[in-house]
Amino acid sequence: MRLPPGDLWRDPSYLRLWSSILASSFGNQVMMLALPLTAAVLLQATPTQMGLLTAVELLPFLLFSLPSGVWLDRVRKLPVYVGGELLVAAAAVSVPLAWWLGALTIGWLYVVGFVLGSVHTVAGSAAQIVLTQVVARERLVEAHAKNVLASSGAEVVGPGLAGLLVKLLGAPVTLLVNAAMLVGSALILRGVRVHERRAEPTRAPAGVAAGSQAAGRPSRARTAALFRRDLAVGLRFVAGQRLLVALAALMGVWQMAHYAAVTVQILFATRTLGLSEHEVGLAYMGVGVGTIVGSVLGRRLSHRLGPGPCLVLGYLVTGSGWLLVAATPAGPWGVAAFATMMMCFACGAVFIFINFLALRQAVTPEPLLGRMTSTMRWLTLLAAGPGALFGGWLGEQVGLRSALFFAAASTLLLAAVAWRLPLVRELRHLPKPEQPTDWLGLEADVRPT
Repeated sequence: MRLPPGDLWRDPSYLRLWSSILASSFGNQVMMLALPLTAAVLLQATPTQMGLLTAVELLPFLLFSLPSGVWLDRVRKLPVYVGGELLVAAAAVSVPLAWWLGALTIGWLYVVGFVLGSVHTVAGSAAQIVLTQVVARERLVEAHAKNVLASSGAEVVGPGLAGLLVKLLGAPVTLLVNAAMLVGSALILRGVRVHERRAEPTRAPAGVAAGSQAAGRPSRARTAALFRRDLAVGLRFVAGQRLLVALAALMGVWQMAHYAAVTVQILFATRTLGLSEHEVGLAYMGVGVGTIVGSVLGRRLSHRLGPGPCLVLGYLVTGSGWLLVAATPAGPWGVAAFATMMMCFACGAVFIFINFLALRQAVTPEPLLGRMTSTMRWLTLLAAGPGALFGGWLGEQVGLRSALFFAAASTLLLAAVAWRLPLVRELRHLPKPEQPTDWLGLEADVRPT
């Protein structure tokens, strides 16, 4: 097969970025199974503890998203991305090390989860911005679809392999494979060439700046004033874009439902369906099948239907998958429904994210990408932690199926509401970004508090 002229895979920088995503995806498949299996099987965690583990991993998004956006707009993003891969590798290594020393507890997994969440908050935002520094904006949907394709092979092979490794070596030791793949990803990333434009430093008010300039160095007051100003610019930019506000609200509800389901699905597989670690891995291969289907069809559907309707379709597919597994009784049909649910989730999530990410990046000028990305991630994940805790509470107090029913009902209702919004239903093409002069005027209007 020959690549058509101008295909993104002909770009050496994008090809390196894509290869890094491929390596990282294999490692993440191991982490996705090994960490919750360590909690659920080895440490016998309760549904509430599983909800806490998920919520702790989400907590850094609420604490660090907004300030990290200001910082990212003033630093090189690629080194942050590389450093994040290495830090996650170190966190993965700490789990088998603690196990060998006899010190592994659910509390230690909470610490690991917080580290992972912190890296995903900062380096994850940097990774999204790096893509815009390698690929032209009009090709972002294509790039996101290809990135999903990079992870699809790992998602087909990875879960089964991870489940087998967990069965043979134990969940903690299997995390060493994740660490090795992330180190490889970091080494590949070091060769990516980016075209970066960072925000120029903002001038502080004259009264604040005078004292610090007289001293020959910036004062804490001046630094704080600049930080508050830049933070406010990002918040006001997102608040001033009707599309971004609508997307943040819709994705916030979907993330709440998603994390309610994620909290109980490993427990549901091992305790309700009675699957072994290896069988759970095989069932998770449905994620790979769904990702391939989503990546193959996602760009075409987005082009034919438009980014808005394709986003709504993603909500319908994920909600239908959760409803199917919640309504199917245990036994062979329950196992089949669980694998189908994983496939529906992955396919629907591809439809959602290739359009959601492309839309928010397309409307934002480059000097604001860091602040926009961090603000949107903060807004969309505000309800994710409560969703995880509520899913764990439902799983323990009512039953594991009830959390899956909650996720399904919330998402299907969300799809109906989203379709009734003309801003989403009639969105057929990617919007154009704001002009730099527009946001510069916005920045000038902000006053430090």
